[in-house]
Amino acid sequence: MNKAQHGLYCRLQQAGPIPLRVEFQVAPGELVALIGPSGSGKTTILRAIAGLYRPRQGSISCQGASWLDTAQGLDRPPQQRRIGLVFQDYALFPHLSVVENLTIALGHLPRSERLPRALDLLQRVHLTGLDTRLPRMLSGGQQQRVALARALAREPAALLLDEPFSAVDQVTRRKLQLELVLLRRQIDIPMLLVTHDLNEAAALADRMVVIHKGSGLQTDRPEELFSRPASPLAARLLDMANIFRGRLAEDGQGHTQLCWHDFHLDVGRPPGAHSGEELDWVIPSSHILLHRRDHPSRGERENPVPGRIHDLLILGDTARIDMQVPAADDAHLYFTIPSHVARRNGLATGCRITVSLLREGIHLMPGQDENSAIC
Repeated sequence: MNKAQHGLYCRLQQAGPIPLRVEFQVAPGELVALIGPSGSGKTTILRAIAGLYRPRQGSISCQGASWLDTAQGLDRPPQQRRIGLVFQDYALFPHLSVVENLTIALGHLPRSERLPRALDLLQRVHLTGLDTRLPRMLSGGQQQRVALARALAREPAALLLDEPFSAVDQVTRRKLQLELVLLRRQIDIPMLLVTHDLNEAAALADRMVVIHKGSGLQTDRPEELFSRPASPLAARLLDMANIFRGRLAEDGQGHTQLCWHDFHLDVGRPPGAHSGEELDWVIPSSHILLHRRDHPSRGERENPVPGRIHDLLILGDTARIDMQVPAADDAHLYFTIPSHVARRNGLATGCRITVSLLREGIHLMPGQDENSAIC
């Protein structure tokens, strides 16, 4: 994709006062999520794109228009960037009605076209009939819909969403997420979402950018990120708990094994890795298979690891298991199973169990960073 002609392109770099070192692009119609801990720089990146914060070095362009080029001394003000920005606190004018909040954003249209356009936008976000109400007369979800309609009223070149659903209850949040998915079918502009909710990011985003201390660690599709994190640090930021160290070896028959304490796990060799190399590895909960007492399966022969249940928590339909592995210096494996499976197998704290670490889920990360997990 030619960054100068298509979608949103952003490259920011500075040592301080807020460290930034990130580069990404968002195609028309694509939704990209910025994820990372509080203070990682996500909102600062969003503000820089909107023109509310100027980085020391950077380049931002959208749909062929250059908004920022510090090398050329270019920094267009927010009103010239055609940005639709949705905040978590709605930022509506409290003394204006719903329709008045929208018509203010429609100043680029002839006066006679503003009201019909505002009513059309309210219909698009399912608020028909509420046009004369003040914001305080609306629910949190309704106020957020008004904020979204106002952002779209500017006919933006890009839509920026800063924790847009964090101020509403869980049921409303799910409804708004669904409405955003449906709205994406109607608009063909780049969309950038900032969220602390990994599940929300994975459900809504085409791609995710992992941010840490202002730096972009990894950008990829959600399923790739959660199965193939680039580093232990990226894995931890994605809330992956099963991160360990191991050593590659050959089994004498040309098969690659991962030596992890007393275990020799069957794995695939990553490109560029060699026998004897120590590296980090991770396995998602979804690829840890509990050996069931009632119906053994062929998968149980794959990389079996025995241990005992250190802790078991029932969370509704899901049971979260903390399994202690004495043969691995008391390392812990974390995984979830349906609650009915835990009950059927009579599982409880202290029970001895065996799991299989499925080969296809073991992801090796050659090299190491300063935050490598040593287990």
